[in-house]
Amino acid sequence: MVRANRVLGCGTLVLVSTLMASSWALAATGLEKLEIDTASGPHILQVEVMRTQPELEKGLMFRRFLPKDRGMLFDFKVEKPVEMWMKNTYISLDMVFIGHDGHVVGIARDAEPLSETIIPSGAPAFGVLEVNAGEAAAIGLKIGDAVHHPLFKN
Repeated sequence: MVRANRVLGCGTLVLVSTLMASSWALAATGLEKLEIDTASGPHILQVEVMRTQPELEKGLMFRRFLPKDRGMLFDFKVEKPVEMWMKNTYISLDMVFIGHDGHVVGIARDAEPLSETIIPSGAPAFGVLEVNAGEAAAIGLKIGDAVHHPLFKN
């Protein structure tokens, strides 16, 4: 690294090191890029994707913090009406129900932590994105907005 510092200059070295560390950290944590297009523009999140039955059942249970630019995406593998709940979930969340075509079909805002109240999708959903409560409102998310991720066909 010292040799690179002389060749690249300190600013370039810091930028290259930061980009490399970010990409390694992303790969190491299993996070995937997801983009939401709203009237206010595109919004990028890094998401954990729950694909197996044990992952789908656990979700964000027992976690006490979710960074602002993060979320959790549930892959149900088929489009169907789904139901969620907040059992053992300490973080207040917005739930974004997404059709197989990548369009938002339902939004549940400010889900109450630790609640066992059933939260229905309201329409068939292929996936659900969970983000911190208030995030959907902050980006102006509406039914019909597009979500881009390899899980969806858009």
